[in-house]
Amino acid sequence: MSRIVVTGGAGFIGSHFCEALLRDNHEVIALDNFDDFYDPAIKRRNLEAAVKSDRFTLAEGDIRDERVVGDVVGSGVDLVVHLAARAGVRPSIEQPLLYADVNIRGTLVLLEACHRHGINKFIFGSSSSVYGNNTKIPFAESDNVDNPISPYAATKKAGELLCHTYHRLYGIAVTCLRLFTVYGPRQRPDLAIHKFASLMEAGQPIPVFGDGGMMRDFTYIDDIVDGIIRASDRCGGFHVYNLGESQPVSLNELIALLEEALGTKAIIDRQPLQPGDVERTYADVTLAQRELGYRPSTDLRTGLARFVEWFRGRDKRGTA
Repeated sequence: MSRIVVTGGAGFIGSHFCEALLRDNHEVIALDNFDDFYDPAIKRRNLEAAVKSDRFTLAEGDIRDERVVGDVVGSGVDLVVHLAARAGVRPSIEQPLLYADVNIRGTLVLLEACHRHGINKFIFGSSSSVYGNNTKIPFAESDNVDNPISPYAATKKAGELLCHTYHRLYGIAVTCLRLFTVYGPRQRPDLAIHKFASLMEAGQPIPVFGDGGMMRDFTYIDDIVDGIIRASDRCGGFHVYNLGESQPVSLNELIALLEEALGTKAIIDRQPLQPGDVERTYADVTLAQRELGYRPSTDLRTGLARFVEWFRGRDKRGTA
């Protein structure tokens, strides 16, 4: 049994990951500040299952707060899994200073705390956005990532660089995980699948930017959690891995599959392409398959059916 800190533990990915760790009999400390980027009550409900475990501790605080982070990391832990971030490409264009402060300074505060308290294993939740509009597909970890096209993407690239620096300076074992368009139960309400489902159920138009041809490598939450667990179990040296489905689909295809899952027709509101949006994401997961044993197994149709089951039952369960 390990004692593991999960930053952003009340979020969509973080809460699922905390539950998986608890099922594996680990002791978990979730650090979350319940930011109002979306309703904090949703994040508290995400933890309803986890808080029932006597091996779970919720630490409320900001990753930029050196005292809070020092207290959590210095409490005798084996691994820090850093999933907290100010999320979203488009909002980062409107608030670049906030994104840099949370995502870069927050990551640095955590790494420094690990160094000072002798914690030598660190998992960093990076993003497929670091690839920018990469013309080579699929995206491989060896590809150049020097051309981000949003402040959010730039902060994730900066986080990877800081991780590498702390690995070289202090020998901290670090694994950076580039996550590709994660979806499933508890998905943030601002993300496309959840947002589209809410609007379609209400009979309202869904905003589609461009002609709907942009492609995303949608990856189901269970596959992502499996990948994070595998990376956590094998954390050593410095590594970067893609965690994706490696089966990109267009936005138009996604809408058709969501119509099928919901049994309703979407009303399309065509809008101009937005700055910061990449044309496609497509994960090459060969390295993660070879070194982590990562093998995503949930196709988009199956994953959307599970999402819709959760989405339509969330009011009965008190979740959103």
